[in-house]
Amino acid sequence: MTQQTYPRSPKALLGGIAHLGRFIDKVRLRHAGQIQDYNYITVGFDKYLIDFLQIDVKAFEQQVLAGENDEKLLAWVKANGRKHSDEEIAQWSQGLLTGGPKDDAAKQRYQGRLQDIATKRGVPVTALPTATTWVDVIEIDEGRM
Repeated sequence: MTQQTYPRSPKALLGGIAHLGRFIDKVRLRHAGQIQDYNYITVGFDKYLIDFLQIDVKAFEQQVLAGENDEKLLAWVKANGRKHSDEEIAQWSQGLLTGGPKDDAAKQRYQGRLQDIATKRGVPVTALPTATTWVDVIEIDEGRM
Protein backbone atom coordinates (compact mmCIF):
# COMPACT_ATOMS: atom_id res chain seq x y z
CA MET A 1 0.00 0.00 0.00
CA THR A 2 1.42 3.37 -0.98
CA GLN A 3 1.35 6.36 1.32
CA GLN A 4 -1.09 9.06 0.19
CA THR A 5 0.47 12.48 -0.32
CA TYR A 6 -1.70 15.38 0.81
CA PRO A 7 -1.37 19.08 0.25
CA ARG A 8 -0.91 21.10 3.42
CA SER A 9 -3.90 22.09 5.51
CA PRO A 10 -6.08 25.03 4.45
CA LYS A 11 -5.34 26.30 7.98
CA ALA A 12 -1.67 26.84 7.13
CA LEU A 13 -1.57 30.58 6.47
CA LEU A 14 0.79 32.09 3.92
CA GLY A 15 0.97 35.85 4.24
CA GLY A 16 -2.11 35.53 6.44
CA ILE A 17 -4.02 33.92 3.56
CA ALA A 18 -5.76 30.65 4.30
CA HIS A 19 -5.58 27.92 1.64
CA LEU A 20 -2.84 29.65 -0.41
CA GLY A 21 -0.14 27.19 0.69
CA ARG A 22 -2.52 24.30 0.05
CA PHE A 23 -3.27 25.63 -3.42
CA ILE A 24 0.46 25.82 -4.18
CA ASP A 25 0.85 22.22 -3.02
CA LYS A 26 -2.13 21.13 -5.11
CA VAL A 27 -0.61 22.68 -8.25
CA ARG A 28 2.68 20.85 -7.65
CA LEU A 29 1.11 17.53 -6.70
CA ARG A 30 -1.44 17.57 -9.50
CA HIS A 31 1.21 18.26 -12.15
CA ALA A 32 3.29 15.44 -10.62
CA GLY A 33 0.27 13.14 -11.10
CA GLN A 34 -0.21 12.57 -7.39
CA ILE A 35 -3.68 14.03 -6.68
CA GLN A 36 -5.88 13.63 -9.72
CA ASP A 37 -9.08 13.18 -7.71
CA TYR A 38 -8.94 16.55 -5.92
CA ASN A 39 -11.16 19.47 -6.82
CA TYR A 40 -8.91 21.82 -8.67
CA ILE A 41 -9.01 25.49 -9.69
CA THR A 42 -12.57 25.83 -10.97
CA VAL A 43 -14.47 24.82 -7.82
CA GLY A 44 -14.41 24.94 -4.05
CA PHE A 45 -11.74 26.68 -2.03
CA ASP A 46 -9.44 27.00 -5.06
CA LYS A 47 -12.00 29.07 -6.97
CA TYR A 48 -12.87 31.05 -3.85
CA LEU A 49 -9.16 31.86 -3.35
CA ILE A 50 -8.55 32.77 -6.99
CA ASP A 51 -11.62 35.02 -7.00
CA PHE A 52 -10.45 36.73 -3.80
CA LEU A 53 -6.89 37.24 -5.01
CA GLN A 54 -7.95 38.09 -8.56
CA ILE A 55 -4.91 36.43 -10.07
CA ASP A 56 -4.36 34.91 -13.49
CA VAL A 57 -4.38 31.26 -12.46
CA LYS A 58 -2.41 30.05 -15.50
CA ALA A 59 0.34 32.59 -14.84
CA PHE A 60 0.35 31.59 -11.17
CA GLU A 61 0.62 27.90 -12.08
CA GLN A 62 3.63 28.73 -14.26
CA GLN A 63 5.31 30.43 -11.28
CA VAL A 64 4.62 27.44 -9.04
CA LEU A 65 5.84 24.94 -11.62
CA ALA A 66 8.99 27.00 -12.19
CA GLY A 67 9.94 26.01 -8.65
CA GLU A 68 9.42 29.29 -6.86
CA ASN A 69 9.29 29.05 -3.06
CA ASP A 70 6.36 30.18 -0.90
CA GLU A 71 7.79 33.63 -0.22
CA LYS A 72 8.37 34.35 -3.91
CA LEU A 73 4.91 33.03 -4.79
CA LEU A 74 3.35 35.24 -2.11
CA ALA A 75 5.26 38.23 -3.50
CA TRP A 76 3.99 37.32 -7.00
CA VAL A 77 0.40 37.19 -5.71
CA LYS A 78 0.78 40.59 -4.05
CA ALA A 79 2.32 42.11 -7.20
CA ASN A 80 -0.13 40.56 -9.67
CA GLY A 81 -3.41 40.27 -7.78
CA ARG A 82 -5.87 42.63 -6.20
CA LYS A 83 -4.41 44.63 -3.32
CA HIS A 84 -5.98 43.69 0.02
CA SER A 85 -5.53 45.22 3.45
CA ASP A 86 -4.38 42.98 6.28
CA GLU A 87 -7.89 43.28 7.73
CA GLU A 88 -9.52 42.14 4.46
CA ILE A 89 -7.17 39.16 4.31
CA ALA A 90 -7.86 38.24 7.95
CA GLN A 91 -11.64 38.49 7.44
CA TRP A 92 -11.55 36.45 4.25
CA SER A 93 -9.34 33.77 5.80
CA GLN A 94 -11.51 33.59 8.91
CA GLY A 95 -14.60 33.16 6.73
CA LEU A 96 -12.98 30.33 4.80
CA LEU A 97 -11.78 28.57 7.93
CA THR A 98 -15.08 28.80 9.81
CA GLY A 99 -17.55 28.31 6.96
CA GLY A 100 -19.91 25.38 6.95
CA PRO A 101 -22.81 24.28 4.79
CA LYS A 102 -25.38 27.05 4.48
CA ASP A 103 -28.34 25.53 2.63
CA ASP A 104 -30.00 22.13 2.36
CA ALA A 105 -28.11 21.14 -0.80
CA ALA A 106 -24.78 22.05 0.83
CA LYS A 107 -25.74 20.17 3.99
CA GLN A 108 -26.43 17.07 1.89
CA ARG A 109 -23.04 17.38 0.12
CA TYR A 110 -21.38 17.89 3.53
CA GLN A 111 -23.00 14.78 5.02
CA GLY A 112 -22.14 12.88 1.84
CA ARG A 113 -18.47 13.81 2.21
CA LEU A 114 -18.47 12.65 5.82
CA GLN A 115 -20.17 9.40 4.80
CA ASP A 116 -17.57 8.85 2.07
CA ILE A 117 -14.76 9.30 4.62
CA ALA A 118 -16.44 6.92 7.07
CA THR A 119 -16.96 4.34 4.32
CA LYS A 120 -13.32 4.64 3.25
CA ARG A 121 -12.25 4.00 6.85
CA GLY A 122 -14.80 1.26 7.43
CA VAL A 123 -16.43 3.02 10.37
CA PRO A 124 -19.81 4.66 11.01
CA VAL A 125 -20.02 8.44 10.57
CA THR A 126 -20.52 8.75 14.32
CA ALA A 127 -17.00 7.38 14.83
CA LEU A 128 -15.45 10.35 13.01
CA PRO A 129 -14.32 13.45 14.93
CA THR A 130 -16.98 16.13 15.27
CA ALA A 131 -17.00 18.37 12.20
CA THR A 132 -18.77 21.70 11.75
CA THR A 133 -16.88 23.36 8.89
CA TRP A 134 -15.78 22.45 5.37
CA VAL A 135 -12.19 22.70 6.58
CA ASP A 136 -12.98 20.12 9.28
CA VAL A 137 -14.06 17.69 6.55
CA ILE A 138 -10.73 18.19 4.75
CA GLU A 139 -8.79 17.77 7.98
CA ILE A 140 -10.66 14.56 8.85
CA ASP A 141 -10.28 13.16 5.35
CA GLU A 142 -6.55 13.80 5.30
CA GLY A 143 -5.98 12.46 8.82
CA ARG A 144 -5.14 15.69 10.59
CA MET A 145 -8.23 15.54 12.80
